[in-house]
Amino acid sequence: MANSRSAKKRIRSSERKRVRNRIVRSAVRTRIGRVRRSLVSGELGAVEEELRAAVKELDKAAEKGILHRNNVARRKSRIMAMAARLTATGGSEAERAATRAAATGGAKGRTTRTAPGASATTGAAKTAAKAPTASAKTAAKPAAAKPAAAKPATARAAAAKPGVAPKPSGSSRRAKGDS
Repeated sequence: MANSRSAKKRIRSSERKRVRNRIVRSAVRTRIGRVRRSLVSGELGAVEEELRAAVKELDKAAEKGILHRNNVARRKSRIMAMAARLTATGGSEAERAATRAAATGGAKGRTTRTAPGASATTGAAKTAAKAPTASAKTAAKPAAAKPAAAKPATARAAAAKPGVAPKPSGSSRRAKGDS
């Protein structure tokens, strides 16, 4: 609990700022979510309006100091890049669907199968082709030739080994003269 008047005032002002910051951050997340939904759904008319509104909210948050300017720049860059990828795609409907899926998070938690008729060189299929399988990793490594060493039963047995210093007995703290 605060003891001074200034500390009590600081608590009150911090609470006001916390509420304001939460409202602004929530508005930013809402706008970015709307942009992503409109991009994924394929509504190109609504994308520009939503994108403009999201950038405006991000800029306001940076101006007020609620979000760091680099954080805002990174978020704007990501949604602009996502919009560019999804609006500039041509080709069949299956290819556009694969591009939308890759833009919304890639292969996280999704299967690596491609849509019927889509090319096998898109997003998740590329990463699946690059990643070596577990059997390939184990086949490349030679078998270990060393037998497992038995652990010594006591600390004295460990200290009896050459090159291993025995632990000092007694207190674990240093004496005054040790440095």
